[in-house]
Amino acid sequence: MSYVITPPEQAAVPVAGTSNLFPVNRVYCVGRNYVEHAKEMGFTGREPPFFFMKPADALVVVAEGSTADVPYPPGTSDLHHEIELVVAIGTGGRNIAAADAGKHIYGYAVGLDLTRRDLQGEAKKLGRPWEIGKAFDHSAPIGPIRKAAEVAAGGQPLSQAGISLKVNGATRQSSDVSKLIWNIAETIEHLSKYWELKPGDLIFTGTPEGVAAVVAGDLLEGEVQGVGGLKIRLV
Repeated sequence: MSYVITPPEQAAVPVAGTSNLFPVNRVYCVGRNYVEHAKEMGFTGREPPFFFMKPADALVVVAEGSTADVPYPPGTSDLHHEIELVVAIGTGGRNIAAADAGKHIYGYAVGLDLTRRDLQGEAKKLGRPWEIGKAFDHSAPIGPIRKAAEVAAGGQPLSQAGISLKVNGATRQSSDVSKLIWNIAETIEHLSKYWELKPGDLIFTGTPEGVAAVVAGDLLEGEVQGVGGLKIRLV
């Protein structure tokens, strides 16, 4: 048998320092997972984690040391940046205990969850799904994946790594991974109760406070200490 149309290209992210590619299966995202960001969105306390998804072809792969042009999306006048630590799953499973979560992690990357905030807000008011605000084309820029062993060997514990974003050279977001409401292991535990995690899955773990609007022409530079950087320009 043959396909009746040409199959889409496999989404993949380069592995830092190698010529290898990490094939992407699903892209999960954790909502409101930093304390101060939850507050700026009008929420307090440690609510149970919740998740949404982006299509794998929404990824914009940004090579190490380069700047990727990302189109400003249609239908919005309020596009927001959300810098995130991304976890790459190398070994799948269901009902993964937090204590075992590290065994399932292949590596880490720096990602951006671009959000059409006005469309997301309208959907929330109407009780509708968020896809129009979150899952659009080019909504998930991502840098190379760094192997977990390399991150661990870097000296700085990932659980305390700084995470930041600059827009046109000015710092907009600045925090550290210790301020996650649900840490990486706990997130994997919760997520794997509801979905069977598969090799190739990515988890965007949430964004710190400081999210704000960006416009065409803006240069965005994100970093997670020990993992890498990410640079895009909106066009």
